[in-house]
Amino acid sequence: MGSITNLETYAKENNVPIIQKDGLNFLVDYIKKNNIKNILEIGTAIGYSAINMALISKDITITTIERNETMYNKACDNIKEFGLESQITLILADALETEVFGKYDLIFIDAAKAQYIKFFEKYKPHLNKTGAIITDNLNFHGLSKHPENIKSKNLRALVNKINNYKKFLIDNHEFITEFYEIGDGIAVSKYHKMD
Repeated sequence: MGSITNLETYAKENNVPIIQKDGLNFLVDYIKKNNIKNILEIGTAIGYSAINMALISKDITITTIERNETMYNKACDNIKEFGLESQITLILADALETEVFGKYDLIFIDAAKAQYIKFFEKYKPHLNKTGAIITDNLNFHGLSKHPENIKSKNLRALVNKINNYKKFLIDNHEFITEFYEIGDGIAVSKYHKMD
């Protein structure tokens, strides 16, 4: 049987970015409270968040997309160790170049931050009308609040993209978004309620 602690240790030792503990707790609570059954995850990494989500209930199914083959293979091994192959479907692909089918109660975006707007736009048609899109890493280790202090040009460009994504969510008339100062910054976007 797999061990969550082992996954966390592996991530730390190998510099694999996984969702922070507070963020994960928020996600797990959200899934439980909203009776989420069908999840699409953009960005698998080593399968840490997918495994934690699948462990909530045997009724939960997850489709998760990862473009890095090494990460994908590690995630496959980890999911096997936990015996969750029947609940988690892994796709090795660039999320912007692959297709998924069906509708999801939750879409969790935790992949290349520079592509957040594109991920949101591409996958929103697959969201159930009562579902939510949850995005992680919106504070980006606190850097998004003070981009002017960042020395590295590339890092500053990435942080600006994250801030553009936040503005995109705020200005989006189709969705209503709540921002939470939890973990590394989380947004929950839901369709505006239609009368």
